[in-house]
Amino acid sequence: MQPAILQVKNLHVEFATYGGIVQAVRGVNFDIHQGETLAIVGESGCGKSVSVQAIMGLIPIPPGNITQGAALLNGKNILGLPSREANKFRGVEIAMIFQDPMTSLNPTMTIGNQISETLMVHRGLTHKQALKKAIQLLDQTHIPEAAKRARQYPFEFSGGMLQRAMIAQSLACNPTILIADEPTTALDVTIQAQILALMKELQRTENMSIILITHDLAVVAKMADRVAVMYAGKIVETGKVNDIFYRSSHPYTLGLKNAMPSNQQQKKKQLTPIEGSPPDLFSPPPGCGYFSRCPYSMRICESKPPPDNIVNTTSNQQASCWLQHADAPRIDALNQTSQSDAD
Repeated sequence: MQPAILQVKNLHVEFATYGGIVQAVRGVNFDIHQGETLAIVGESGCGKSVSVQAIMGLIPIPPGNITQGAALLNGKNILGLPSREANKFRGVEIAMIFQDPMTSLNPTMTIGNQISETLMVHRGLTHKQALKKAIQLLDQTHIPEAAKRARQYPFEFSGGMLQRAMIAQSLACNPTILIADEPTTALDVTIQAQILALMKELQRTENMSIILITHDLAVVAKMADRVAVMYAGKIVETGKVNDIFYRSSHPYTLGLKNAMPSNQQQKKKQLTPIEGSPPDLFSPPPGCGYFSRCPYSMRICESKPPPDNIVNTTSNQQASCWLQHADAPRIDALNQTSQSDAD
């Protein structure tokens, strides 16, 4: 495999609040290779969006603070750069689709001008050249009557059209990596499927890498090559998509799967919620963050952070869990392939 184009190492992000210091991201590590899709999944508040915003230099400092770590883009650390330096890669080498396009786009500018602005700043095009390219991008993202739509304002677009316009804007400078932060939030299932199919198509034609931030496992199954499961500011399991779905190695991953409904009518499965609440990140637990909610927890889990265990050497699947230690008791639910699910 070719070297990773982006490597995130030991990322720590904190926020100063009136109640104290929130340790939002606590030692995150991941990488992504050319042309692949990495999905970062987990429940709300686990640190997914904060991690990628830190990479993009979008964390407000203060109250935010990147206390440790590095993000190597083609070998160069891009964490904590001044805005002038960060603008050399933002939108050019790494672009981002934000969660809510209605609040991310400027309501006082036409869609065409907003896309054109990116091209004028980063590519030095004239307004006429940039507008022509903007119309091409809108057409590329399957927006009908692109020339007419380029002259319209965000309030004249539907939710799905706005998301397409955001994708067009992010593709303006042919980025190597596209970060999609909950790109299908608040869209109905039909439009959601269209947006995901569009992203797949553009990835294939542009050879982009995609970092997909989501809590929807159905989206992960459709889009991802590899998955990083995040909980309480840490990545607790990583692996190829089939490893995560059919050979889960961390109790939290298993809990997410058990809470996921099935569309197969012949399988009458009772959904099992994850009981309890995430830990208080003002004062994170010294051991495993999932300890208080884990049905398989042991005494060591409360006091000592678990190591990163290699579960599958072929696919490099890893799980931060004491249950994967050589001396741990065997838990059948975590150590067998779910053939019925695979079928």
